[in-house]
Amino acid sequence: MGEQHEDQEHGAEPARPPLTVARAREMTAGLREAMDDVRRSVAVLAARVRDAHAARVWQPLGHASWESYCQAEFGISRAQAYRLLDVARSLAAIHGAVTASTETSRTRDTGPAAAAALDYGLSQRALIAVSARSGDVAELITRRLATLAHSGLQALDEATVRAVVRQAVRDVRTAPTPPLADPPADPTVAVLRRVVDDLAAGSYAIGELMLEVAPAYLSDIEAADVLALLCEQIGEPLEHGLAARRYAMSGDRRALHGTVL
Repeated sequence: MGEQHEDQEHGAEPARPPLTVARAREMTAGLREAMDDVRRSVAVLAARVRDAHAARVWQPLGHASWESYCQAEFGISRAQAYRLLDVARSLAAIHGAVTASTETSRTRDTGPAAAAALDYGLSQRALIAVSARSGDVAELITRRLATLAHSGLQALDEATVRAVVRQAVRDVRTAPTPPLADPPADPTVAVLRRVVDDLAAGSYAIGELMLEVAPAYLSDIEAADVLALLCEQIGEPLEHGLAARRYAMSGDRRALHGTVL
């Protein structure tokens, strides 16, 4: 009785029969479907926000600004109103990069129905985090899709494009800020520094390609098995490819020591 009373006191639920594998899979599928619905709703909302803001919808309705319109019509704060714009801008930049690089859409339809198809599996938090660097994200997506298309190793199907977009957003969010440094007084040193910077930038681009083929969750040993053919085809030693991959993951140039630097 004491144990039963303690369970009731702490709000413990009564014992349930064990969950079958079939029922667990059914519940998981339902959760996945609900999450997909939420992401599609975010895409539709972003498209409508973008269109409404571009049309300055608040003016005919007598509101002084976008934020006052959102407050009066929807009861959301100024910060929330501008977060909606951040999401819209990020998705627009991403979709522009994808449609410019693939055959997924040549009509550039911007309506809510088209936006519903833009499910890259990105959360609002991720889209807001890269809104100030949406140009960087778009450039990264464009470069990576072009690299994959030219390599011929992987078809640019929906799953591949989605993976490229998600990785690009993740990389921009986690990319370290380059340290500020005063230019050296010696012109020769300045030229050499630029050469080193160019080598590092080239290695980073190679590392990004390696990550598309061998994602960051793979160990170096597992990645080596995957990357051997790619490195052979592009004429890059495997150890250089692995070093570039480590550099793209960490942003630390020390990963390149003993290879190109």
